[in-house]
Amino acid sequence: MTRLDKILFATDFSENSEHAFEYAYSFARKFESQLLILHVINEPVDLRGFYVPHVSFDNLEKEIEEGAEKMMEKFCRTRIKEETNYKSSIVMGIPYEEILKKAEEESVSLIVLGTQGRSGIDHLLFGSTAERVVRKAKCPVMTVRLP
Repeated sequence: MTRLDKILFATDFSENSEHAFEYAYSFARKFESQLLILHVINEPVDLRGFYVPHVSFDNLEKEIEEGAEKMMEKFCRTRIKEETNYKSSIVMGIPYEEILKKAEEESVSLIVLGTQGRSGIDHLLFGSTAERVVRKAKCPVMTVRLP
């Protein structure tokens, strides 16, 4: 059987992600894997050069990062037991690209993601992070839908 040394769990802090986390966490504990928890801040559209009243782009970016750090800290504190080997990280970029990049850099054994379950025109317009990760990942990917 293949060893699951490192499991990458990507979260957007949604209900779907929280449900998928239960799988990633139980696998990490069962197989004594390192759990890597990743949140990708979707790169905001660069508004510099446009007139946007009362908004400083740099401050906005900083506030988004600080908010994500608080959410990650709370997420880990409320869901992870002390003896679990885990690392959390927050990066900015295009979610599927950053997930694939982290998986490659860390040589992960498995990626676990929640799926949003979009369909129809919504899926056509926005695509699916999970679908792109499944198609391009070099390791197995487990996608979890809400029941």
